[in-house]
Amino acid sequence: MSITNPVLKGFNPDPSFLRVGTDYYLATSTFEWYPGVQIHHSKDLKNWSLVARPLNRQSLLDMRGNPDSCGIWAPCLSYSDGFFWLVYTDVKRLDGSFKDAPNYITYCDKIDGRWSDPIYVNSSGFDPSLFHDKDGRKYFINMQWNHRGSGTGGNPAHDSFDGILLQEWSKDKGLIGDVYSIYSGTERGLTEAPHIFKRKDWYYLTVAEGGTGYGHAVTMARSKSITGPYETQPNNHLLCADGHPDNPIQRTGHGQYVETHWGDIYHSFLMGRPLPGNVCPMGRESGLERCIWKDDDWLYLEHGGTLAREVIPSPGENHLHLDNTPPAIDPEIVYNFDNQTLPEDFQWLRTPFPDRIFRVESDKLVLIGRESIGSWFEQSLVARRQQHHKYSATTQLTFSPACYQQAAGLTTYYNRFKFHALLITYEKHLGRCLTVVSCNGDYPDGALNFPLTEPLSIPEGSIDLKVCVEEKLQQFYWKCSGSDSWNSIGPALDASLISDEGGRGEHASFTGAFCGMVAFDITGSGKEASYDHFIYTPQS
Repeated sequence: MSITNPVLKGFNPDPSFLRVGTDYYLATSTFEWYPGVQIHHSKDLKNWSLVARPLNRQSLLDMRGNPDSCGIWAPCLSYSDGFFWLVYTDVKRLDGSFKDAPNYITYCDKIDGRWSDPIYVNSSGFDPSLFHDKDGRKYFINMQWNHRGSGTGGNPAHDSFDGILLQEWSKDKGLIGDVYSIYSGTERGLTEAPHIFKRKDWYYLTVAEGGTGYGHAVTMARSKSITGPYETQPNNHLLCADGHPDNPIQRTGHGQYVETHWGDIYHSFLMGRPLPGNVCPMGRESGLERCIWKDDDWLYLEHGGTLAREVIPSPGENHLHLDNTPPAIDPEIVYNFDNQTLPEDFQWLRTPFPDRIFRVESDKLVLIGRESIGSWFEQSLVARRQQHHKYSATTQLTFSPACYQQAAGLTTYYNRFKFHALLITYEKHLGRCLTVVSCNGDYPDGALNFPLTEPLSIPEGSIDLKVCVEEKLQQFYWKCSGSDSWNSIGPALDASLISDEGGRGEHASFTGAFCGMVAFDITGSGKEASYDHFIYTPQS
């Protein structure tokens, strides 16, 4: 019954960890993917299921125009007064000196209910949280962004991260009273993602430090007063893999503390599973570690040190007798689009108006061609997370383009500058044909590459498309529907591009690899493409 990390595979970063009675929740960032925030539920900390994406209408979230890796950063999920409370940021700018990060709160009496319209709080920084004190008072905590610093650009600048702020807040009155700067972090810098909890007479603060790359860490501090001053844990960091490149789990940081109803202590964290060369296709995933309190009233990892493990004890399990049997390969998943709704594994980009870009009808997913695959506004792309280093994905497509400005097909996608796509389109001298289109992270111009010497003419009728990804390489295939034989098309492509580290690198890209279906019609006529099914097959 041991727990295997990551507990949430694929792009699921910044895990806010919550217990309500005997129920456990992890809320994770979704950035530009819609609907916003993923909330998973568990009864045993090992098995998790998606139960809600609460930011699912325009009043709560509209990300049209948001740049890549903006949108929903680091939600905080809490429970008090009979309500679930969700704090979130909709980041509107990434590059340059300014960040533009409005922060909101929404609440609901049921985790999967209709969440309230958002309450605006402030825009002074990102990664906010809400702490409910035992006396009934609530406090809003977030980092402060200093636009007079060097900005981010390709690498974070420490002087843009200007400390952790705390201010009292109420649902009726908003922010109340003085603003306190309670913590400036350690020498690792880039101090963000604050969460407060109380134990005995101490207020404990956990923050993320060191950026989201291989120097990431969970740092702890404490104070007898919620307004500080806060002293840092003697070891500085509860979790950090920096300096240990052989540990299979890297980039550990940004998490939250929970004491279980069994009496065990766990801390969540984001993590990466890098391939050789430090490439994380799945982006930042979510893991758990078991912790203990020592006589000095500081929290430590149960097994010592600061490195997260692949296998950890379940609640009540002896940490000396872990089950290290390799987990079985996850099963193949076949999506037939037969429930008139989009399967929950899939999301789309930015827009709160999905009816404009797709519909599910007659056991088909119909994509309505809109703007280009590189658009930040209205893009017909429906995809699911890559969760394995080796997998294949297949789909069957019916599409009759009339010109080269209309295309539809299968894509491995990270963002508008990092993707590969096998597309059905039209060329005057070939008629309907297949082409391969790639964007290799050539920021800022985003120029396309066309790996085929010439597009391949194909017959009328439905076409099956396939991609096989094996760690840092991928290969596209096609066949006429009903045929038994797959045909490779184009060269093997660089799958490491579809990762946090591809293109400009880990500090400019914060999501993860997706695989899915895409259509565009830049004539503006909304040409439709019909997909019969989508199959995701893990290999390891």
